Amino acid sequence: MKKLINGTDDVVAEALQGMEQAHPELKINHELKVIVRGDAPVQGKVGVISGGGSGHEPMHGGFVGRGMLDAACPGEVFTSPTPDQMLEATKAVDGGAGVLHIVKNYTGDVLNFEMAAELAQADGIDVASVVIDDDVAVQDSSFTAGRRGVGATVLAEKICGAAAEAGKDLATVTELCERVNAQGRSMGMALTSCTVPAAGKPTFELGDDEMEIGIGIHGEPGRERRPVTTAAEVAKQLVDPILADLPYERGEKALVFVNSMGGTPLIELYILYNEVVKLLAEHGIEIARNLVGPYITSLEMQGASVTLLKLDDEMTGYWDAAVETPALRWGA
Repeated sequence: MKKLINGTDDVVAEALQGMEQAHPELKINHELKVIVRGDAPVQGKVGVISGGGSGHEPMHGGFVGRGMLDAACPGEVFTSPTPDQMLEATKAVDGGAGVLHIVKNYTGDVLNFEMAAELAQADGIDVASVVIDDDVAVQDSSFTAGRRGVGATVLAEKICGAAAEAGKDLATVTELCERVNAQGRSMGMALTSCTVPAAGKPTFELGDDEMEIGIGIHGEPGRERRPVTTAAEVAKQLVDPILADLPYERGEKALVFVNSMGGTPLIELYILYNEVVKLLAEHGIEIARNLVGPYITSLEMQGASVTLLKLDDEMTGYWDAAVETPALRWGA
């Protein structure tokens, strides 16, 4: 195992120390491992928080800031954060207008966020939760009951964070998050595995001529293994299942998110994005917005995912709104 770390037990703690040095505009509770925007709590504003296992950076801590998340809870690598972390984050961002939990559909995340919400409500904080389950690859996996939460999570955090920043109430922000989830679909693939520091060896093995279609962000198995092929064919194998699951009418608008799993460089992502553009043109789908880059990673895994979000005018407006976070910023 070759990694730029000091010790396997200190990866998350030391990464948070480095993040604090790089981004002094954030507040970091090192004892409970919670990342909070520097001006939190913002009075009268709905707080928006998320969290999950580390190893997917910049998700979620890299999306804390104005116009997106108010706080994030990083667990150990590929391990759910604890209810204590989530409760601390909820309290830290409560400005009196309630708090939305955006939860990826992984069993540990769902259970721990539910417990934290109950504890927060007992303390008088109004909490709503939305579970993101946009992955069309498989119905159940080793980390989930039901579909996994992947690419639509980032889109929900941006769109709902903007709505909260604009002063919308908790019910409105929650409904918007549910709509993003309902209208978003994702599919991923891997060319290699990744190595969890504590494990010290690859999560799974792929032959030199193999790729996994429908992979999860923790290295969970997908639909099937296939021979490595061209970017054009990979794009088709990712886009076709998405459109089969949520068909588009000709002329409908989409936000297209092409994401690196960590080890795939931008030059390859742009080749893949170009092929996705061609496929969507054949279906008469208008690409209204896009996002290309490493935003939900799986450590150093080589691979990519495609997320399509069926856009309406309200979502588009919130997507375009100013955002100022370590990993995503425009209009600020």
